[in-house]
Amino acid sequence: MSLIDTAQAWHDQDPDETTRAELATLILAAQTGDAQGVAELGRRFGARLEFGTAGLRGELGAGSNRMNRVLVAQAAAGFAAYLLEKHAGPGTPSVVVGYDGRHNSAVFARDTAELMAGAGVRAILLPRMLPTPVLAFAVRHLDVSAGVMVTASHNPARDNGYKVYLGGLDHGSQIVAPADAEIAAHIARVAADGNVLELPRSADFELAGEDVVDEYVRRTAALGSATKTPVRVVYTAMHGVGWEVARRVFTAAGFAEPTVVEAQIEPDAAFPTVDFPNPEEPGALDLAFATATEVGADLVIANDPDADRLAIAVPDADGGWRRLSGNDVGSLLGWRAAERLAASDEEGTLASSLVSSPALAAIATEYRRDYVETLTGFKWISRAGGLAFGYEEALGYLVDPQKVRDKDGISAAVDFLSLVSELAERGVSLADHELAFAEKFGAFASSQISLRVDDLDDIQRLMSRLRDEPPATVGSLRVDHIDDFTGGFGSFPPGDILRFVLDGGARIIVRPSGTEPKLKVYIDASSTDGTAEERRERAASVVAELDAAMRDLLA
Repeated sequence: MSLIDTAQAWHDQDPDETTRAELATLILAAQTGDAQGVAELGRRFGARLEFGTAGLRGELGAGSNRMNRVLVAQAAAGFAAYLLEKHAGPGTPSVVVGYDGRHNSAVFARDTAELMAGAGVRAILLPRMLPTPVLAFAVRHLDVSAGVMVTASHNPARDNGYKVYLGGLDHGSQIVAPADAEIAAHIARVAADGNVLELPRSADFELAGEDVVDEYVRRTAALGSATKTPVRVVYTAMHGVGWEVARRVFTAAGFAEPTVVEAQIEPDAAFPTVDFPNPEEPGALDLAFATATEVGADLVIANDPDADRLAIAVPDADGGWRRLSGNDVGSLLGWRAAERLAASDEEGTLASSLVSSPALAAIATEYRRDYVETLTGFKWISRAGGLAFGYEEALGYLVDPQKVRDKDGISAAVDFLSLVSELAERGVSLADHELAFAEKFGAFASSQISLRVDDLDDIQRLMSRLRDEPPATVGSLRVDHIDDFTGGFGSFPPGDILRFVLDGGARIIVRPSGTEPKLKVYIDASSTDGTAEERRERAASVVAELDAAMRDLLA
């Protein structure tokens, strides 16, 4: 079938007037020999958005290489076929579907519910746009076979995505291999069979009650421990869906209502105040900092648009604001989790991704608890046996694994706010607490380099260069050895990851991003020599040197 014929067949089954008209214009341009039209059709249909362990994520638009109603219909029907094939018990398989405030999220979610119901799967649609952690909670709370969350998390406004969870023995975690390939095979068969307009649909799906949200709020608020000492908080939802639920949780936990960043508090799919709605991006928290300065806040709390991530900032010594890194927050919450385990005399595992700081392993050692290092992503962290706490450096934290098996920026916010409140009650600042951490466990410093590219081939060229011409030194530090995960490493499966271990124990990990066109570099160093301040200065100095050297190396 020619490119134009392929595009025409897609056009004829597209139920969306906007993308159908968009595609008709491109087809006409290609038919008249317009080179740009032909090239654009090639970009739209020369590949297909690949379904994997992250589900689907991509730019909105017409074509097999974009997020649209045809692609979502194929994904929903393929996932339904997978659930029906795997279902072994009585009755029928079941799925709960959630969605955020992005363009087409509600449409994609309703399409999914109708197609699941039409295929014979019991489908439950959440009552309105809600955070991803509520959907992840609902998979366990409703005891369903699977969950679908329509979100692109912190991606740019032009993107959307399709995140998949499994219940049963997977306990509500995101999919991993081989489920991803098996679902993808079913989706491919649906796509090959023809017109999605001919797939059976049914409006006979269920609408979840408010009790699901109420129970999430109740159980999350139970993590909180407000004290009599007030903590002045500024909160931003980053134009996402976090505020409604977060507000209820803060109130139920006994905390005063935060001051909000008005320009970012309501869902807005255009994300008008930020280039990238990711709290990690430079400038993303500028409005939050301005608001916090204006009201004299003690703490800034930011959720990303689907509220599965958390960013924290505190006043610095110069009157500005210091954003804590994901490793900073993860280490402090990990220490808090270890203290809880010790107080209850319970067993429990601490887990983090291999690109996260080694600090959590040091905490686990000090408290004689198991520690598990996983591949990146909460689909792996959430599967650690006996999990009590897990985190990844990309602002993802899981403080209550009995409730949800995915990162949860709202429960983590309550836990961190509780920590700050308890410290304030004792007259201890967060900076003092960080020094106490360095005294007890050693000082850990980290940095990250994200190289965004326009051409994905650039990432592979850089990875190949590092493999073919590995550096003998980075800055003044000798490379002791390099771990290449291409063929698997230890208990880890094959992956495009390089880990450079340097003299003195510092390390550098390089890998392509799994969700964005970026090459990511993670740098870590630690010190146990001298006072807490000296330890922190030494670790930070090593990281700064390695960061500068890696930027030069990759330039």
